[in-house]
Amino acid sequence: MPSPQMTEQQIAELKEKIKNMSPGELKEFQKKQCVFCHIISGKVQSKKVYEDEKALAILDINPANPGHVLLMPKEHYSILPQLPEDQIAHIFMVAKSLSNACLRALGAHGTNIIVANGVAAGQKANHFMVHIIPRKEEDGLVFDLPQKKIDQKKLSETKEKLAGRLAELMGKKQKKTDEATDSSLDRISGLLKDG
Repeated sequence: MPSPQMTEQQIAELKEKIKNMSPGELKEFQKKQCVFCHIISGKVQSKKVYEDEKALAILDINPANPGHVLLMPKEHYSILPQLPEDQIAHIFMVAKSLSNACLRALGAHGTNIIVANGVAAGQKANHFMVHIIPRKEEDGLVFDLPQKKIDQKKLSETKEKLAGRLAELMGKKQKKTDEATDSSLDRISGLLKDG
């Protein structure tokens, strides 16, 4: 039976309650609302293709192609940066094996391995997952990444911002870009313009 629609006042009250939750309370709230956590616990049926103590892989019920697999950690995490490093390593080792299984068992010619990390990136569920999509020649799926023009100044600014933040996150000091790196970027940019 579908739940009744919430009134505007109920929505406002829920938003306020969520805003005041601790990180632990928020994680538990998200977990209770998460259909994938219900799949993991067995409350919702699925077509499991792989399971271990840390991860679960199921067939997508609305697949991009037959054999489209959703691989997720059993613990609830919303986005990739929340996963501990050992969990990330495990998930992607399983993704590698699932990709291989798609190639061999389904006769796929390739696979797309996709993570939609956040709503702006197209993430529809609030549970981190990796999509492993079997591909065949002329299967009708189109994953075209647009190639936009960017000037060298903006490219350099973006590089410095990313390198600086990565250095902070990884506990390393940022190295100044040397002329050889800049010249390599110029050559690559030139090749992209010509190609």
